[in-house]
Amino acid sequence: MSNTVTPSAFFNPDTQEAHLSLIACPGAEEITNLIDKHLVCWAREVGMDTDTFVVGCDCPRFQNGDAKGLVKASVRGDDIFIVCDPGNYAMTYNLFGYENHMSPDDHFANLKRLIQAVAGRAHRISVIMTSLYGGRQHRRMVRESLDCAVALQELQAMGVANIITFDAHDPRMMNAVPLMSFDNVMPTYQVLKTLLKHIPELSFDKDSFMVISPDEGAINRNMYFSSVLSCNLGMFYKRRDYTRVVNGRNPIVAHEYLGESVEGKTVFIADDIIASGESMLEVGRELKKRGAKRIIANATFPLFTSGLDKFDAAVEEGVLTAVLGTNLTYRKPELLKRDWYFDVDCSKYAAYFIAAINHDMSVSSIIDPIKKIEALLAKR
Repeated sequence: MSNTVTPSAFFNPDTQEAHLSLIACPGAEEITNLIDKHLVCWAREVGMDTDTFVVGCDCPRFQNGDAKGLVKASVRGDDIFIVCDPGNYAMTYNLFGYENHMSPDDHFANLKRLIQAVAGRAHRISVIMTSLYGGRQHRRMVRESLDCAVALQELQAMGVANIITFDAHDPRMMNAVPLMSFDNVMPTYQVLKTLLKHIPELSFDKDSFMVISPDEGAINRNMYFSSVLSCNLGMFYKRRDYTRVVNGRNPIVAHEYLGESVEGKTVFIADDIIASGESMLEVGRELKKRGAKRIIANATFPLFTSGLDKFDAAVEEGVLTAVLGTNLTYRKPELLKRDWYFDVDCSKYAAYFIAAINHDMSVSSIIDPIKKIEALLAKR
């Protein structure tokens, strides 16, 4: 990784800002431990004897639901990176005898508790928020809250110096905290690497491959894919019924297509989230009607809030060939067992950011991985 941290520079006293410590909010242990393995490996390459950078923590609850944050070792003067997964709904806690599943609000509250537990003794606090809390409530329509903007301002007021998040629904949310370092990371290279690992015969030739944006909101990420792959781009736009609100949104009436013919082509569709999956499946069916040969869907956050049955059926019908998602959020165990699902590991990518920030080095070349993508494609 040119112009960024390398193992030879890792823990160099001339470049390291302070001792590095990782703290995993409850629910973010999986990705944190993977990140830690990369950091430990790099440290050992330069002769440092360490087993882990992870500092133990907990957020126990009282019987009435009140909670507190607890950091189990001294972090005075450390460069602390707190990893939080606001989307891990599998985490539970007991409340008056009932089992409650943690919401994004609960995870964000735990993040603030652990920042409080550090109590201002750290050299610097950075937050790795794998998915941006409140990111889907990113703009105000009439009398609505702006959850994401207020959350970012809260973190800034608590002394957080850096926020790293992945594939923000609207990265312009960084405008709420213009004096704080905010990096929005796109795992484009990791997705392409995983795609070629599982489908090595895939061709990106313009006559056989095309990138399609599922809606106007996802056009930028799909435009990037089409640009680095030198293939054509199409898009759908959602025609909505603005006279009604269903589940917090105006219902979609139809998906209208703009672009050249997809007949006989492999189509790649990228979005930030698969929630219920209705939109992705509808777009897939529309593309099949237009003669697409196979359809590959990609979502940074594979939530599948309505279960997997509809996707199993879509694969069986030939509507979808494969779905790629990252390990940046909780994935159902049954999802990881599906033959049509390819899991994209982003832990090394996050580790590069942590190491670079710890050494006060530029992250520009990490954010834009064009050279790594070009090298990946050149190998083929």
